[in-house]
Amino acid sequence: MVRARTPRNTQTRDKDRHTIAEGLPPSPFGYHPPCYHCGQPIDYEAHHHDPLSFQVDHIHPIAAGGPDTLDNKVPSHRGCNMSKSAKVNYQPGVTYVSPRRWTT
Repeated sequence: MVRARTPRNTQTRDKDRHTIAEGLPPSPFGYHPPCYHCGQPIDYEAHHHDPLSFQVDHIHPIAAGGPDTLDNKVPSHRGCNMSKSAKVNYQPGVTYVSPRRWTT
């Protein structure tokens, strides 16, 4: 079975990207929000190939039939977005904290 592709519009993409980055209404995020997936700050001035640069990610991937609408988009690091890929139920890696001091 072949899924119908959700049409994308460059003008809408750029508008939504600006709305999320600047925290403009109706975006629920504030000005320069952190990454939705890992919660760390995003470098909004970084080159677009930098893993810490800003990208808009679809919560429900377009490849899985998700809509290309603002309410389905979140701020993300490029690296987090690439890790998530087209996964529907993505859980970022867990960081464990240990009181043990490791020596080399």
